[in-house]
Amino acid sequence: MGYEVNKSDDEWRAELGEEEFAVLRQAATERPWTGQLLDEERAGVYTCGACNAELFQSGTKFDSGCGWPSFYESVRPEAVELIEDDTLGMSRTEVRCAACGSHLGHVFPDGFGTPTGDRYCMNSIALNFTAADTPPTA
Repeated sequence: MGYEVNKSDDEWRAELGEEEFAVLRQAATERPWTGQLLDEERAGVYTCGACNAELFQSGTKFDSGCGWPSFYESVRPEAVELIEDDTLGMSRTEVRCAACGSHLGHVFPDGFGTPTGDRYCMNSIALNFTAADTPPTA
């Protein structure tokens, strides 16, 4: 698939830290309960850690108890790309940023009690967060 943001691995490596590159560009997973955004409770928006495309609103975040930030829907269906993932001997649905193709995490149909029934289980390191009360930069 062609992405709006298209860079070589060398360009991504130059822009991202080693851990960010491993998760965003090589589909690694951060350890559970370690992400900086897991306990974030302020109002705001979550964007792609690679290209800053808007992905999730804080109002859709919920505590799923899984150890990673969880959301029940993206800001728009076209903001994320869903890909069947049969690695590691299981069938899952990978979530990628639709703007740059970066790996964000997986979505599962076990978001019980949420409006959609989905749990977008995202790597904290794959996201940026901007609080709603953050003044714009010039």
